[in-house]
Amino acid sequence: MSFFKTFDWFTLLMYLLLVVLGWFTINAASYTFDGASIFEFERPSGKQAVWFGLSVFLIIFILSIDVKFLKTWTPYIYVAVMLLLFVTIFIGTNINGSRSWIKIGTFSIQPAEFGKFSTSLMLAWLFSQYNFRFTEKGDFIKACIVVLLPVFLIILQNETGSALVYFSMILLFYRQGMSGVVLWLGACFVLIFVLGLVYGETLILFLIPFMAIAMFFGFLNDRRNGFIALGVVVGLNVLYYVIHRWVSLPDFIDRHFIYRWVGLLCCGGTILWLLWLWFYKRSNNYALVALFAAIFIGFHFSVDYAFDHILQDHQRGRIEVLLGLKEDLKGAGYNVNQAKIAIGSGGLTGKGYLQGTQTKLAYVPEQETDFIFCTVGEEQGFLGSAGVLLLYMIFILRLTFLAERQTEEFSRVYAYCVACIFFFHVVINVGMVIGLMPVIGIPLPFFSYGGSGLWSFTILLFILLKLDASRVNRY
Repeated sequence: MSFFKTFDWFTLLMYLLLVVLGWFTINAASYTFDGASIFEFERPSGKQAVWFGLSVFLIIFILSIDVKFLKTWTPYIYVAVMLLLFVTIFIGTNINGSRSWIKIGTFSIQPAEFGKFSTSLMLAWLFSQYNFRFTEKGDFIKACIVVLLPVFLIILQNETGSALVYFSMILLFYRQGMSGVVLWLGACFVLIFVLGLVYGETLILFLIPFMAIAMFFGFLNDRRNGFIALGVVVGLNVLYYVIHRWVSLPDFIDRHFIYRWVGLLCCGGTILWLLWLWFYKRSNNYALVALFAAIFIGFHFSVDYAFDHILQDHQRGRIEVLLGLKEDLKGAGYNVNQAKIAIGSGGLTGKGYLQGTQTKLAYVPEQETDFIFCTVGEEQGFLGSAGVLLLYMIFILRLTFLAERQTEEFSRVYAYCVACIFFFHVVINVGMVIGLMPVIGIPLPFFSYGGSGLWSFTILLFILLKLDASRVNRY
C-alpha cells in the first residue's frame, strides 16, 4: 500500500495548525507597536520562522528513513545523546543558572530536549526485545535505568524542569502492566510532602496510617480490618478536634506536643497491627503495607531537611508561593502573579490580536517562552484559551489512538512515550501559568519560542508518523 495512503494526514494538519498558531502568538508576545514584520530575523517570530523552515527538511529526512534502520540504530542514538548530555555539563553556557545550553554562533541548542526522543526510542527498543518481560524485576530495573540516566545528567546541568518531563514515562509503565500500587505510592509521597510543609508534624501524622488503610481497600481487599482502622483514625482526629476546640487545658500542657505523640503512637500501633495480621494470616501483603507505612513516616520527617537543604532558594520560594505559605509578589511569586493579571485581563473574548497591554509592556517575564500562554489568555480571552486547550486535547487523544492501532510493540511503546511527553508539557506549562503548578520552566509544545523545543517535538512526532505509516507495509 502507498505510503501516502497510510500516512496520518490529520495529525500532520494538527501539527501545522499548532505551529502556525504558536508562530503568530510568538509574534504577538514580542510585538512592540513598531510595525516590524513578522518575518524580521531580529525578532523572535522571524527566528522561529527560520527554525520551522529548517524543520521541513528535518521532516523530509525522518520520513525518508527506513524503519528497520531506525530500530537497528536506536541504541547508538541513545548512547550518543547521553554522551552529549554528559559533555554539556562541562561545556554548556550558563543561562539563568542552568548549564544546559550549547552556543553555536548566534544560536543556542539545548541537548536535553533531544534526550526525549532518544529515550522514547530506547524504551521502545527495550520493550520490543524478544525476552523482555516488564513485570519481571530485572527488566523493570532496566527500563527505569533508561529513564533515570538522562534525568541524572540533566539535573547535573541544573535544569530541573526538563528532567521532570521524563517522569511522565510512569504513565507508559502503568499502561505496560506496572502495578497501580506504584502510582498510589507516588501520590502518597506528594501528599505527605505538601501537607508536611503546610501543617508541619501534627495533622499529617494521622494521615500516614490512613494511607495504609487505603491500601487495604485497593490492594489487600480486607474491608473488615480496613473499616476498623479507619474508625480508629477518624475517632482520634475527632477527639483531638473536640479537645482543641472546647476543652480547657492547663497552660503547661502543649496541645501540639500531645497531638504529635498521639499521632506517633497511632502510626506505631498501625505498623504493629499490620505485622500481627501478617503473622496471623500468613500473607506477605500485610508486611509490605507495614513497610510502606514505615517508609511514609521516615519520609515525612525528612521533608523539612530536603526542603531546606536540597532544593535551591528559587525552588523553595516557588513552592512556598504555590502553597500559600508566603506572598512574594516582587520575588518568587512575581511571574505567576503577572501571568494571572494578564490572563484575567483578557476576559471572555480577549483584547484582540496584538492589543495585549500586559505582554506589550513586558510585565510578564519569559512571555515568549515558558509563559507564552499568557499572551493567548490576554489577547484571545477565555474562549481563545479554551480553544487552544481543546486543540491540544484532540492532538493528544489522536496520539493515543495512533498508539493503540500499532501492530508492533516497538511502535506502540514509542507512541505512548510521545503521548505522555506532550501531555506532561501541556498540563504542567498551563498549570504553572495559572498558578496551579510550581514554576519549573518547561515550554508549551509548538507555541513557546525556541528552536531546540520545536525540533525536539517535531522529531518526536514525525518518527511516530513514520512508524504509523509503515505499519501496513511492514510485512
